[in-house]
Amino acid sequence: MGAYEEPFLRSAVAGELTDHQLYHDFVRIYRGVYVRKHVEVTPARRAQAAALFAGPEAILTGFSAAALRGTKWIDNQEPAEVIRVGHRRAPAGMIAHNCRIEPDEFELLGGMSVATSARAAFDLGRRLPRVPAIVAVDALCNATGLKPADVALLAERWAGLRGVARLRAILEDVDGGAESPPETHTRLTLVDAGLPRPETQIRIRDPYGRVFARSDMGWRDWLTLVEYDGVDHWTRRQRGLDIERQARLEAQGWTVIRVGAELLYDRPGVLVARVRDKLRRAGAPV
Repeated sequence: MGAYEEPFLRSAVAGELTDHQLYHDFVRIYRGVYVRKHVEVTPARRAQAAALFAGPEAILTGFSAAALRGTKWIDNQEPAEVIRVGHRRAPAGMIAHNCRIEPDEFELLGGMSVATSARAAFDLGRRLPRVPAIVAVDALCNATGLKPADVALLAERWAGLRGVARLRAILEDVDGGAESPPETHTRLTLVDAGLPRPETQIRIRDPYGRVFARSDMGWRDWLTLVEYDGVDHWTRRQRGLDIERQARLEAQGWTVIRVGAELLYDRPGVLVARVRDKLRRAGAPV
């Protein structure tokens, strides 16, 4: 990577860059924190910038900690999040939490104090509305192996903090098997409509015991699968592979319901009715 492609403090490069260079060749993320123009300010870079701005007493949490721990599907426009006891005000593009955190809830990562996966999920689940919170915690669990039970322990420890009741209400709907936000949205659409909670990332084996397919979600008891088709399924080659795979699944008695963005987001009632009908035909009490 070239010079200055990671966030840096202006004070740290005094004498290296002129004011003219800073103005024309760099962008300011926070006061006194810059990065070279045309470098994508990802959630991880924004987290680095927030750590520089907020100083060594700040602890990165929420989406910032999630990004640094490898979580995908975080929007670049999400603000950085820090815990800084005694401080409430934060600049644009940053959320400051004035709350306590125990030493076992954060660690040094790349020279920055970063909340554990459980603490990051705890703070996201307290702050965000239900569906965005479940999407965010699903993604964090998928990336790190975090379990909802780990977050529930923090909810017990910090039972009096604001938003803990909201967090507890979402944890039973969290599933780290979701590999994208649309998969989470699909699962929630079905569960919220009263259908049985599906198992995620179901592995299907051939007669020789070899796994030949992995499905987004479904119900083994009723041999019914639901799969979200993202843009990676639009290529001619992938479409051919999908057709062959579906034929093998159907030969074993599985019913496969395919879901696209238009069906999921514009006609969720049709999706629910379609899945309910297939489950009922398979003998499910729905």
